[in-house]
Order: sequence, then C-alpha cells, then structure tokens
Amino acid sequence: MREGKVVRDDRDAWSEAAPSADDENSFVEKNGWTEYSHWHLGIDKQEDPETKGAYSFPFGDFTRVHRAGVIAGESRAGQYDHREIRDALKKLLDLIDED
Repeated sequence: MREGKVVRDDRDAWSEAAPSADDENSFVEKNGWTEYSHWHLGIDKQEDPETKGAYSFPFGDFTRVHRAGVIAGESRAGQYDHREIRDALKKLLDLIDED
C-alpha cells in the first residue's frame, strides 16, 4: 500500500475486479503456489497446498490490493465466523481509508 498499489474502489466493484479462474491459473503457472497464497488471507491446511481449494479470502488482483476485495472478504469472514480474518481485513481497510 505504501507503494501506491491500492485501488480505492467501491464495495460493489469486487465482482468485476476479482481475478477470473483463467487469471488465477495464469498467475499460478507463472509465479507458483506460494505467490498465489500471498494474495489470500485464508489457508486451509487440510487441503492440498497446490490447489485453489486451499486458499480463500482474496483481496487483490495479483498486482494491487482492492478496497472492494477487502470489504467483501471482511463481510464474508464475519458471516462465517472467521474472526481473525475479519479483524485482519478490518485493519487493512482502516489503513487503506486513512491514506
């Protein structure tokens, strides 16, 4: 965020900004699973770490953090009682909004 790699979009923009399945596949092929995991706050250790099913709560498009993605993730984390993820996304949203 300090490098300006944040899109300060509105809540409803995430459905258009979120990477498509093809975008995800291309990113993994080029950058690997570890880099893919860095764009997600949820990691399911019971899943194979080399599958998309192991990762949840994306917040960016692999180049920039999206405010809309952070808001969407925070809301979903709250719905499913993932408190740590919800709280981390809330802190991230606060950082985005204070700039």
